[in-house]
Parts: sequence; C-alpha cells; structure tokens
Amino acid sequence: MSRKQITGIGPAPRTGADDSGCPILHVDMDAFFASVELLDRPELRGRPVIVGSPAGRGVVLSATYEARAHGVHSAMPMSRARRLCPQATIIPPTHGKYSEVSKGVMEIFHTITPLVEPIASDEAFLDVGGARRRLGPPAAIAAMIREQVLDRYGITCSVGVAANKFVAKLASKQCKPDGLLVVPADQVVDFLHPLPVSALWGVGERTEQSLVRLGIRTVGDLARVPVATLQRELGPAVGGHLAALAWGRDERAVSSHVPDKSIGNEETFAADVDDPEVIRRELLRLSERVAARMRKGGHVGRTVSVKLRRADFTTINRSRTLREPTDVAQVIYATACELFEAAGLQRVRLRLVGVRMENLRPAGEATRQLGLGERETGWREAEQAMDRAIRRFGPDAVLPASLVRGKLDDAET
Repeated sequence: MSRKQITGIGPAPRTGADDSGCPILHVDMDAFFASVELLDRPELRGRPVIVGSPAGRGVVLSATYEARAHGVHSAMPMSRARRLCPQATIIPPTHGKYSEVSKGVMEIFHTITPLVEPIASDEAFLDVGGARRRLGPPAAIAAMIREQVLDRYGITCSVGVAANKFVAKLASKQCKPDGLLVVPADQVVDFLHPLPVSALWGVGERTEQSLVRLGIRTVGDLARVPVATLQRELGPAVGGHLAALAWGRDERAVSSHVPDKSIGNEETFAADVDDPEVIRRELLRLSERVAARMRKGGHVGRTVSVKLRRADFTTINRSRTLREPTDVAQVIYATACELFEAAGLQRVRLRLVGVRMENLRPAGEATRQLGLGERETGWREAEQAMDRAIRRFGPDAVLPASLVRGKLDDAET
C-alpha cells in the first residue's frame, strides 16, 4: 500500500512544513465501506469494486478508487454505476461489520486526545493541541494515527493538518487516497485561492452557477469580491459565510459531543388505516414534529426515511437523499409523501407510519443554496415563527390547516 505524505503545499511536496499553528486534524477513511469489505476479499484489491445492492434501484454506498476512475461515486444510482463500470464487482453491504471497525478507529482517536468530533462513521476532527508534549507535533501525530489504523485494521486513511476545521477537511480531500497534507497557518491563502469555488462549504450546484455568472470560478476570485457585493447577490448569511471561508477564517472549535445520528417520530394507529388522506395527514404531523426537533437541536439533515408497517406486521422502509440538507417540515413532508406513494400502499391497511431524518449535520455548517434573485424568506422562516408561538402558547397554538381539519373531522366522528 502507498504511504503518500505531503507536508507542504504547491506543485511539489516539501518536507519540514511548519505545523506549529496547526492543531486541527481531519481524518477521513479511504473508501471506507469498500475497504472493509476487501479485508475478507483480498483477491479484489486493485480492481473496481462497488458496495451496493446488486439489484433494484438502490444507490452506491461506497466504491474503490479503481471504480471511481470510471466516474462511480457514493450516492449514485446503482443502475448508472453499472453502466459506467460494467466490469466492477458488486458487493452487498454488511452494515454490522462497518460499525465495528468504525468504533475501533474512533477508539484510536480517543487515545490521542479527548477532543474528537465524529462527523460520520468514517471521519472525524481531532484537536491535538494538548497532545503535543506527550506525542509530538501535529504532523507526527497524524502519521502515527495513519500507521495505527493500517496496522490494526488493514485499511488506509487520509489526514489533513491545519489551523482550523475548514482547511483541515479540504486538506484531507486534496491528499486522498492514503495521504497526509499539512497546510501551514501562514500559507492558507496560497492553498485556498487556486481551488475551484465549489470547494467552499455551502457552495452547491446552484450557488456555483450563480457565482460563475458573476465571473467567479476560483476561491481567489471570490476573495477579491467585496463582501457587500456577495451579500447583495447571495443574501447576507451566505455572502458573509463564503467571504470568511475564502480567506480561511473558521472559528468553530472541535466539539467532543457525539451528534445525533438521526431524528424521527412514528405513530401506531388505534385501528389499521387504509385511507391515503389519513396517512398523508399523519405524515405531515410527524414531519412537523421531526422538523421542530431538528431546529431545536440545531440540526439539518439530507436523508428522509419513512417506515410503513402493514396490518400483518410486514415493515417497509423507504428513503431518499436530498440535494441539500434541510430542517423544513414542508420539504420533509413532500418527500415522505413521494416515498409513500412510490411504495404502492395507498389502499393497503397500515398499523404504523414513521418519518425520520438521517445524514444529520450541525445547521451552522450548512448554508442555503440560493440562486440569483432568490429571496431568503419562505417556509423556514414561517416554521421558525411557529416554533416561537408554540413555545409561548403551547403545542396546539399553531397547526397546518390540514391538521386542524383533521382534528375537526375526528371530533365530528
């Protein structure tokens, strides 16, 4: 296996980069689920491998770098992945195995520092500022982590070392696979400005299109635009956020609080229900509860899941990953209804329905993807106003009209 180590920036790797102002590490496992599967299938190393359902309309869970060379990536529909790389070996996922390895890798991190912030099963931020005296400088600690993960689990990881979380995460991405990249504190701007503007957190497809129309293609281009101009074109929050990132400013500390993996609610009916309108009304009620819990906890999520349990206790789960994270009940509800309709159970008796949001992240790390001229007001602001009214006047102070009609219908019957 390669041991790629880049301890500087620029066209050629340099040794002896100054990591004295770089206490933050971002450790990202390389093609994690695929790498874990290959532990039991060493004969497949060096070949294109995709982890996902061999049949059906599922999505790619993970792919080796040999498969990625053909354009395959996670969350891609399996049908498209098979077309792009028909020679790939497809392995069905075995989830228990991944969580076991993930737990062990996180334990390695905690032997280094208590300041570990997992952001997924295969990546985490570490603040190693307090471990210098015991273990050495940050770059040496990063190298030690890589060796321990490889020796103990036989899989590789890439590590970015920088002054803050934003730059460390970009650094780990730049040195994949199986690399280590230090971005010295005094060279952050040199590292950031040549990158495409899409590298910035919060720049999705729509925002990137808006920026390109303004002639902004790189982070350096964006950094040279006045903040007021960005705020006028993209909105105050998004414009200010991107302006700060373009100069490498990120004040967020590494938090050892383990984030919620998902937030959900479900309801068992008093009697089995086969009326689609009643089902949709319950999906709306559950979506409202889930969204309110997310906003209260400061979360947004990308994956909407519904649980549909039939009268015979057969349980069907369906999920969809959104293009952008959300905490808006109307978005969650619309997706939940589409999943319900796609399941083909409109006239099947159900005893339970549930709505859950997964793929959570802190709301402060996700910015809205606004196009030019798009307003920053809408459902989110309306629902935040509902939150305030409910806190002041009680849980039934404000309800969607369909839920009010549902209460009246129930009272009449």
